[in-house]
Parts: sequence; C-alpha cells; structure tokens
Amino acid sequence: MHIVVCIKQVPDSAQIRVHPVTNTIMRQGVPTIINPYDLFALEEAMRLRDKVGGEVTVLTMGPPSAEDSLRKALTFGADRAVLLTDRFFAGADTLATSYALAAAVRKISTTYAPVDVVFTGKQTIDGDTAQVGPGVCKRLNFLQLTYVSKIVSIDLEGRTIEVERRSEGGVQVLRSALPCLITMLEGTNEVRRGSMENALNAARATIVKWSAQDAGVEDIAKCGLRGSPTVVKRVFAPTPRAEKAALVDPAGRPPAEALIEEIFKLRPKLEADMFELARGY
Repeated sequence: MHIVVCIKQVPDSAQIRVHPVTNTIMRQGVPTIINPYDLFALEEAMRLRDKVGGEVTVLTMGPPSAEDSLRKALTFGADRAVLLTDRFFAGADTLATSYALAAAVRKISTTYAPVDVVFTGKQTIDGDTAQVGPGVCKRLNFLQLTYVSKIVSIDLEGRTIEVERRSEGGVQVLRSALPCLITMLEGTNEVRRGSMENALNAARATIVKWSAQDAGVEDIAKCGLRGSPTVVKRVFAPTPRAEKAALVDPAGRPPAEALIEEIFKLRPKLEADMFELARGY
C-alpha cells in the first residue's frame, strides 16, 4: 500500500505579523512549522501503514527551506520525502497549488508505486480555506472523504476503506473505493514521538527535489502567480468590540433566570420575538 501525505510549511501563528502598508502576512524572519492539522494526517497515514504494510511518502510544495519540514516528517517515521520547488510556483493560490500537487502525486505514482490513499489536514493555519485537499482530489479524479475523524477499516483486496466523518448532523460512517483522498480533523490522534533511528535516518536521507518539469507539470501557465485568480486585497485584525462585559447579580434568583432577565432588558425586541416564536408552537 502506498500512501501520500501532503503537508505545508507555514509561519508560526504565534509570531505572525501583518505589514502595515501592504496588509499582507510578513513571512520573513518568522519561524516556520509544519501545519499542525497536517500532523494528524501524517500520524493517521503511518498508523494505516503500520497496520497493513506499505510506505508513506510525504509531499510538499514550497521554497528550498521547506526541506526542513520534510526532514521533520521523516523523524516521525515517514519513508520518503518529495519537495516540489520551482520559481514558477511562487505566488500560487489554492487553485494553482492543487494543480501542481496533483501533478506531483501522479509522478510519485509512476515513479515509486501506485498511490492508494492521499492524506491532507483539513486546512492550513495560514490560509484556512480547506480548498487544496479537495482541489487535488478533483484533479486526480479520486474519491473524496473530508473531515474524517477515524479510519474504521480498510480492505486492500476489495479496494475499499471505511471511515467516520463529522458533519453538522453528527457522525457519518462512509465506505469508499480506493484510491481516495482523506482530509483529517484535528485531535483525532496523538502524534507519535519519532525514534532515535528515525531521527538518524532523517538526517541522512536524501530529499527528492522536483522542479515543475520534473513533476510532469503540463501547463506552466496554470502554476504560481500566473495561474492564480485569487487576489488578497487586504489582511487585517478584527476591530475590538466597544461593549464591555457586564456582571449580573442573581440577587437570590436562579442564575439562569437572572441572566435571561438581564438579556431581555438589553434586547427588548428579542423577548418579543421569542414569545412570538413560542406561540407558533
């Protein structure tokens, strides 16, 4: 079984700064980390490999410095790391990124072994769009399983996988054919500590580096800034609220009752609307 995990090197959110003039995120001088959501995808991929056998290939697109994140992934126990790096990829939005990553997954499939499952985190902390995973899936023509919280079972002979995914209505149990792409939710597992052997192997490992041509990208115009229709006009912090918290004194009344009375005093129309709604039942 061959599993590919797409990860992203992102700025540490605790130290992100916004440029006062351009209103864009300042990445220079900011420490980088593996996108936290991607770590849950990586751990789940390795658990699946440990259970049924096979190998895990970690893939990222980024500048040469993204090699650090790939080596970190290798210390956790991944088998191989591929860095997709080229000046043509600079400035890519989610559409251009998914195009390049899909090409790389196809190249991995033909170079090493056919890919059965692609894992990604549910989203990244620097973009928060949750679009890249589904975009890669669509371009690969894989089946898609998003917001997965648990891998229930996998049948390699029957080429099926069963998962639990969270939805607004609760938990869904879905069975899908392989190959598929899975986006993992946060908190679904506990990321392992890599062994000393893994750390030594990671330090010695050769990171596979592919340019756009190496990865088999067919249309350079669909990559990077040229292939990115998304334009970020402004990045800003939310305006602080002017209202201050108010202390509600129960004065011998049940706390919930006192709170509701206070809310109705501040929002008289809300009380009328609720009574009108109650009459409808």
